[in-house]
Amino acid sequence: MTDLERAKKHLEAWLDAELAVSTGQSYRIGTRQLTRASLSEIRKQITYWQREVSRLQGKGSRKVFRAVPRDF
Repeated sequence: MTDLERAKKHLEAWLDAELAVSTGQSYRIGTRQLTRASLSEIRKQITYWQREVSRLQGKGSRKVFRAVPRDF
């Protein structure tokens, strides 16, 4: 698995987490309780992984060119 594929999987997982939190932050079944991560933390991770995917795809990368002036 490449780094780009891994970053896309992480991004997809955090987007799924955001969707899950939107349907309920926590719930209880009998004596068991599930509390999901905070929405602010999920959004931070989504931003991080979106940037990582863009970086690995080469978007937004800066290219440096060098010019040498010549006097003919």
